[in-house]
Amino acid sequence: MESFSQFLDTLDGLLGSSFWFPYVLLGVGIFFTFYLKFPQIRYFKHAWKVVTGKYEKKDAEGDTSHFQALTTALSGTVGTGNIGGVALAISIGGPAALFWMWMTAFFGMTTKFVEVTLSHKYRVKAADGTMAGGPMYYMDRRLNMKWLAVAFAVATVISSFGTGNLPQINNIAQGMEATFGIEPMVTGGVLSILLALVILGGIKRIAKITSRIVPTMAAIYIIGALSVIFYNIENLVPSFLSVFQNAFTGSAAAGGFLGASFAYAFTKGVGRGLFSNEAGQGSAPIAHASARGDEPVSEGVVSILEPFIDTIIICTLTGMVILSSNVWTEKFENTFQKTELTVIEGVYLDTNDEHKVELANHLNGGESTLTMYNGQLNVVDGKIMNNDFTMLHARSVAEDIRVTTAGGHLFSGSIPVENGNVKDRNVLIIGKSLIHSASLTAKAFSKGFAGEYGKYIVSIGLLLFAFSTAIAWSYYGDRAMIYLFGMRSVMPYRVFYVAGFFWASYADTALVWKIAAVAIVIMTLPNLFGLLLLRKEMKETVDDYWVKFDKEHPNEK
Repeated sequence: MESFSQFLDTLDGLLGSSFWFPYVLLGVGIFFTFYLKFPQIRYFKHAWKVVTGKYEKKDAEGDTSHFQALTTALSGTVGTGNIGGVALAISIGGPAALFWMWMTAFFGMTTKFVEVTLSHKYRVKAADGTMAGGPMYYMDRRLNMKWLAVAFAVATVISSFGTGNLPQINNIAQGMEATFGIEPMVTGGVLSILLALVILGGIKRIAKITSRIVPTMAAIYIIGALSVIFYNIENLVPSFLSVFQNAFTGSAAAGGFLGASFAYAFTKGVGRGLFSNEAGQGSAPIAHASARGDEPVSEGVVSILEPFIDTIIICTLTGMVILSSNVWTEKFENTFQKTELTVIEGVYLDTNDEHKVELANHLNGGESTLTMYNGQLNVVDGKIMNNDFTMLHARSVAEDIRVTTAGGHLFSGSIPVENGNVKDRNVLIIGKSLIHSASLTAKAFSKGFAGEYGKYIVSIGLLLFAFSTAIAWSYYGDRAMIYLFGMRSVMPYRVFYVAGFFWASYADTALVWKIAAVAIVIMTLPNLFGLLLLRKEMKETVDDYWVKFDKEHPNEK
């Protein structure tokens, strides 16, 4: 697993965490925003009218209503990215990361408008009579690039696990264990059975369930988030301002947070923004292809609402809860994930300004004089006796460290460390450090009117958010399998999908997030390339839609 984790780090460094990827993702959104004259603003009001069914034609082809298509797509995007992803971005990039999540959402509204319109335009009817669509169909049927369509479809299958499956159940299981003490394997087993029962019913059952889950889970989460924000109302304005103040400079050190460079805040903010709203990834167009309608642009305008609801509203609420409660700078006791653990030579303190600078440079990829530790850590009754090392976990200096066996007994013996990596996998290292993902959000929700009961809102919200995401992504994956191998491939895919869902419930959280980071990029790049090739057709399609709309509905736009 260590070698696989390092391989994923290398891939992520070349792709999602590279210097060029955020510019490509934002660049496509910015280009279409100006090319189509800010459709996310001009068509926003129209989008609400369409989604409420004002212009819906009952005899049009499709499997779902505009609202059901929107909620299915939202169920695919509103997931761990809104709860755990925002927390992860802030824990790595500081408040500035939230600013770049907003930028990704604003320009992503246009990107999603384009990809949904084109995918709906070139959708087909599958052998079972349901609609099948997505970027692979416009790549194949319009661009005549079969190779690109196949590459995208394969990436979609991979990403259905990496984006919609593994991180979702992993975060659910983590939250249920932290809140209710339920073993991850038990959570995984129960939800795997429920997942199988839902996805076997196909898009109509999926749409029916998600159209009920999404509004419910959004209401619960929003009310809970507002209760925390109002409890810490005196911190709201400073928290909000910090997002802008640090946007182009990077986030300064604060408490246990060692600081983040602009590059870190920018890259992680854009990356988490993409994971949250999936604008440009090409996933939502697969859900929207099922919508009833003969005007692709009408479905495209509906999709404008997704990044707005997902990121501008829900992710912002999560971000303000975390920032206003100040938990992102505090250290909490937790069991250290081995893939996030580094041991360096010498003793460094985050209370020493010079040490802070050296540690920050090391963590942010700058010039660093720090040396990785090689040797043995000698442990007696759970306490490490060496005094020549510093342990870093979750990008912070670890404190109050103790070592136990997997059974919870204090460990005595030696632990080998090679190049900063702890090699003994049969021990647990526990201590205080910064935390991230769903655990950080749960801590933030406990700093409100509800007190410790606030964590239950996160657990329930995470359960509903993440489970509905897994449901939606199973549909995306089986549409890709239909394109690649036909209808007979759907059932084997669903079996593997449920099996992966169960496995990830007890897998290493950090490893799961690394898989997600790579999977999302290999799906996004082919889609962005295809969208740019069809820019002229997109503009013509939009212009034709409004000419026809103005004739049918004069003075109403």
